[in-house]
Amino acid sequence: MRIAVVGSGIAGLASAWKLSRRHRVVLYEANDYLGGHTHTHELEQAGRRYAVDSGFIVFNPAHYPLLCALFDELGVASRPTTMSFSVHSARSGLEYNATSLDGLFCQRRNLLSPRFWGMLGDLARFYRRAPALLEGAGPGPTLGDYLEAGRYGTAFRDEHLVPMASALWSSPPERILAFPLRYLIRFMANHQMLTLGRRAPWRVVVGGSASYVRALRARWQVRERVGCPVRAVRRDADGVRVESAAGSERFDHVVMACHSDDALALLPDADARERDILGAIRYQSNDTVLHTDARLLPRNRKAWAAWNAHVPDDPGAPCTVSYCMNLLQGFESPDPFVVTLNRSDTIDPARILRRMHYRHPVYDHAMIAAQHRRAEIQGRRRTWFAGAYWGWGFHEDGIRSAYEAVDALEARASSDSHHRPETAIA
Repeated sequence: MRIAVVGSGIAGLASAWKLSRRHRVVLYEANDYLGGHTHTHELEQAGRRYAVDSGFIVFNPAHYPLLCALFDELGVASRPTTMSFSVHSARSGLEYNATSLDGLFCQRRNLLSPRFWGMLGDLARFYRRAPALLEGAGPGPTLGDYLEAGRYGTAFRDEHLVPMASALWSSPPERILAFPLRYLIRFMANHQMLTLGRRAPWRVVVGGSASYVRALRARWQVRERVGCPVRAVRRDADGVRVESAAGSERFDHVVMACHSDDALALLPDADARERDILGAIRYQSNDTVLHTDARLLPRNRKAWAAWNAHVPDDPGAPCTVSYCMNLLQGFESPDPFVVTLNRSDTIDPARILRRMHYRHPVYDHAMIAAQHRRAEIQGRRRTWFAGAYWGWGFHEDGIRSAYEAVDALEARASSDSHHRPETAIA
C-alpha cells in the first residue's frame, strides 16, 4: 500500500519506520528537520563541539520499553544521567535541591524553619496516601481540590508538588491545580515517583537525541518531504489525497502523527466525532531558549539540579523551568548550557544560543474523556491518529500510539482484502 505520514515527531517517525517494512511511505514534515521535540543543536564553546538537546532528553528502560527496544534495534548508545530536581521561589526566597541532604538544606536556615519541615511532612504524607486513589474509578477530584480537602500546606503545594508537575507537563500552576488527580497519581506511580527511596535510573542518548533520528534515516526506505507543510488531507471512498507544498498526492491511508489540533485543522471534511474528540484536546505554548546564562539556575550552587523549577511572584504566570544540560548530558564546559521555558525576558540576550517554540498538551477532564474515545475515530475513512497526546505526552506514549495505529491499519487492510469479492472469470 501507499501510505502518508503527516508529522515527524516520535509518533510519525515510529509510524514511518514500522510501515516502511511492508509499504511505500511518504513522510511529511513542515519544519526543516525531522524529529519534532527530538531537537539537537550543534554548538561550539571554547573550541569544543557540543550536541545539546532542547526537547526530548531522558528515558529509562523500566518505563520506556518500546523506545529502548527501538534503540537496541538501531544500535543507539546511551549513558546514565541524573534526574535531580530543585526549586527556587521568587516569592519566599526558598531554594533547595531534593537530591541530597546537603542540597535539601543548602539554605541552612531551613533547618529551623517550621514551614520547611511542614513541607517535608506533607510530602511524606502525600506519597503515603496518594496510591489509595488508584483504587477508585473515573478521573477523581482535581489536584487543587484534593490538596485543599487534605489540608496540605501552601509550602508543599506551591514550592514542591505544583512546580514539579508544572515542569513535567510544561503547564502553568493554575492548570496543574485543575489536573485530574487520579491521572496524575497513575503517572507518578508508574514512574516510581511516589517513593522517597531509590528510583529507576535514567539515561540520555550519546551524541544527542537526534542520533536515533539519524539511525532511523540511515536504515529506512521512506520518501521524506522535509520543509513541506501539509495544507489539507481530503478523504473519499477510494483513499486520501494529501495537498502540500509538493503538490497533490494520492494514498491508500494516512497517519496523522501531528498534534491533534493540527490534525483537525488539516481535515476540511472532518466529521462531528473528529471535531468533538480532537477539538477537546488543548495545548500550552512554551517559549524555549537554549542559553548560557547561569543566573537562571538557583543562586546557591548546591541547589543546581538537572531540573530547576522557578516559582514566580505571579501565581498565574506560565511554568518556568530551566534544565541544566551539563548535568543531564554530562557536559564539561566553561559556561553551563541551560534550556529555559517561559523566562525569556530575564535571559541575557548576549548569551542566547537558540530560540524555539514548543507546544504541549493540556491535561484536564475534557482531554481525559477524549482519550477514552479514540476508537470512535481511529481508522475511519482511512485516517489514523497517532501522537503522545493519547497518553501522558512523553516519547513512550508517542511510539506506543504509533505502533497501535500501524497494527490496526494493517489488520484492517488485511481484513478488507480477505473480504473483497473475487472478480468473475468470463
